[in-house]
Amino acid sequence: MRIDTDAIVVGAGGAALWAALELAHEGVQTAVLTKLYPTRSHTGAAQGGVCAALGNLEEDHWEWHMFDTVKGGDYLSDQDAAEVLAREAIERVIELEHMGLPFNRTPEGKIDQRRFGGHTRDFGEAPVKRACYAADRTGHMILQTLYQQCIKAGVRFYDEYHVVDLLFEGGDANEGGRAAGVVAYRIADGEIHTFRAKAVLLATGGYGRAWRITSNAYSLAGDGMALAYRRGVPLEDMEFYQFHPTGVYGIGILLSEAARGEGGTLLNRDGERFMARYAPRLMELAPRDMVSRAMYLEIRDGRGIDGKDYLFLDVSHLGRKVIEEKLPDITDFARIYLGVEPLREPVPVQPTAHYAMGGVPTDLSARVLRDETGALVPGLYAAGEAACVSVHGANRLGTNSLVDLLVFGRRAGKAMAEDVRGGTLPEIAADADEPVRAEIEALRTRAVGERPDTIRAEMTRLMDEKVGVFRDATLLSTAVERIGELRERYARVVVADRGTTFNTDLLETRELGYLLDCAQATAASALARKESRGAHSREDYPERNDAAWLAHTFAFRRDDAQPDLRYKPVSITRFEPKPRTY
Repeated sequence: MRIDTDAIVVGAGGAALWAALELAHEGVQTAVLTKLYPTRSHTGAAQGGVCAALGNLEEDHWEWHMFDTVKGGDYLSDQDAAEVLAREAIERVIELEHMGLPFNRTPEGKIDQRRFGGHTRDFGEAPVKRACYAADRTGHMILQTLYQQCIKAGVRFYDEYHVVDLLFEGGDANEGGRAAGVVAYRIADGEIHTFRAKAVLLATGGYGRAWRITSNAYSLAGDGMALAYRRGVPLEDMEFYQFHPTGVYGIGILLSEAARGEGGTLLNRDGERFMARYAPRLMELAPRDMVSRAMYLEIRDGRGIDGKDYLFLDVSHLGRKVIEEKLPDITDFARIYLGVEPLREPVPVQPTAHYAMGGVPTDLSARVLRDETGALVPGLYAAGEAACVSVHGANRLGTNSLVDLLVFGRRAGKAMAEDVRGGTLPEIAADADEPVRAEIEALRTRAVGERPDTIRAEMTRLMDEKVGVFRDATLLSTAVERIGELRERYARVVVADRGTTFNTDLLETRELGYLLDCAQATAASALARKESRGAHSREDYPERNDAAWLAHTFAFRRDDAQPDLRYKPVSITRFEPKPRTY
């Protein structure tokens, strides 16, 4: 079946929904394709808050927020993007409030704010209350609010349509073709549908499921990144992957930074607040990469709890009122998954794979870049975690992910509306879906081969052990080689379910292919970058090297070889790189 529309949005998280809402307000016929029901999108898992320099409780300015974003990103953030983020965050949060989002309130009725890691006043002098929040369900409330607004505006949703290919006029993206649509697999019955449009937005989230211990939902498989990568679009800064300090031990489910923002403390086996040795001014509210490294060092030096590979997060001193009113969900997670009562005892935590700073490269209007020169892929857009603008640089600050969704999701919608106005639908072949249709059928009917479960388990273990918080040439070289081997084995994979109705075995197997592509780009980019910067920490190159590496990595996929790596200068406008101390 072929469906024509003006614009396509792939995904239904915060960035996708705000883009779709802008398109609807501009009168653009839009199809939102999502492999999940929209309110199950991963934006709903974001807990702690969304940053904006409102200054409701203490003095704050967008310039301070911009500085914290740049410094937190270890000076790899493009500073023009950081300025856009910090300036527009204020308007977007107020706009969300007007849409009906139920923020926590101060006694005066203003949006309440709390502290978060790496957010400061006076250009780094002291912590500041900047995170606007709805208890510890902020992302959930954003998702519900935007979805309701989209329904009100008449946005057309195609729920449980799994996008399996991108279409371009005249070939792939690197051949000058304009984005022309997508091919989607309807999960309910296995039917293949071709959607044709004047513009396509990729807002499909990250790829945290490449690691074993992760905060990411099972759906976070790098779909949009990998589909673009396979069609000639490079991936930017994939070596920078964030490990959140406080995942539930052994599982990875997130315990929000909000707990530390409210005064929670990290303790080692001696009951010591060890962050005093690593970030004496901000302590537990240092940026996430620094806290995660400190935790690993404590464990490696034998100060883990009972000699094991975890530490304690203690919120018991905060009292019942704070815990029940401001941290209800994350404390319930501790009770449910660990049998720990946070009101009385500390919670076992460990760093967990959390967020991709890298992704599909874009400009400030969310338009996708074809290469490191800044050339555009006409008609193709990306926003949210699937994209790299690059606002987060080498390390994202807490709550800036939700700001990113709001600011650049809206910008994507605005730019797409202008792009499609007055244009004609692109030409695509009648059998444009045939290559992916044949690929899926071959996978579904292959009789002999290896089960994906084995490959997935090896990949996640490999990424945990070799491409984690600390890295070196030996670890990364092994990862690059073995991921290449896993990709070869994946070419012969088989599925157990041969049916067409809700064949999740088939779709999860395809997702494994996406994860392997993303893992390969990550490991190869990390091996090439011979310095330590933000979340990329090389023990064999422990210092940041601005002279050689103040640049963004662009990885281009090659079918039978490692990615081709090129580099692009960082945009520096206000803040010259300095040593990053807290």
